[in-house]
Amino acid sequence: MKPGQTQRRPWIVGVSGASGTPYAASVLRALLAAGESVDLVVSRASRLTLLDETGLPFRDAHWQDDLREWLARGADGKPGTFDVRIEDVRHWSAGDLAAGPSSGSYPSKGMLIVPASTACVAGVALGLSKDLLQRAASVTLKEGRKLVVVVRETPLNGQTLRHLVSLDDAGATVLPASPAFYAGATHIQDLVDFVAGRVLDAAGVEHGLYRRWEGELGGGSRAT
Repeated sequence: MKPGQTQRRPWIVGVSGASGTPYAASVLRALLAAGESVDLVVSRASRLTLLDETGLPFRDAHWQDDLREWLARGADGKPGTFDVRIEDVRHWSAGDLAAGPSSGSYPSKGMLIVPASTACVAGVALGLSKDLLQRAASVTLKEGRKLVVVVRETPLNGQTLRHLVSLDDAGATVLPASPAFYAGATHIQDLVDFVAGRVLDAAGVEHGLYRRWEGELGGGSRAT
């Protein structure tokens, strides 16, 4: 690092194979809009989910083009909905266990796993480190950094619930992808953005993704 240069400290965003890729897109857009740097890890399973939910590929060799197209889409699948700049994104292949986020000495603000599948939850809770996503999460926990796990599954069985309790005990924030309706949602994007906003709340990142509760009954029904 050159004298006078500020050290880059990104948020690591892991995308696992659970349904819910619009949640990840909304979180990524909001982080970038807030001026945050992002290190992105997209698991192999999540690439299949992304293809299924959006029709879009995510390829290591073409990740910039693929990411731009993905983030430009709304939750309804309409292309060109958002204009996003990705200069502050660094992509790491999920199979690269020598990547920066695999080490505790690599500087980061923390990690957001969105969405988190039950397999991902189990891998992180048990410390398996089967891929870079799991390894980065384990590093985040051992370094005492913020880890937000956005679990997306229903119903939850006892085994997964025990894994989630283990993550909570280890210091992670367990944040189910559960949209609320008091914010006056009128579009699927509003519901997605509510969850993404709660993720950024947990991370301590400012945003304007949803209408906050102000103690006024009926406010959501009058929201525009």
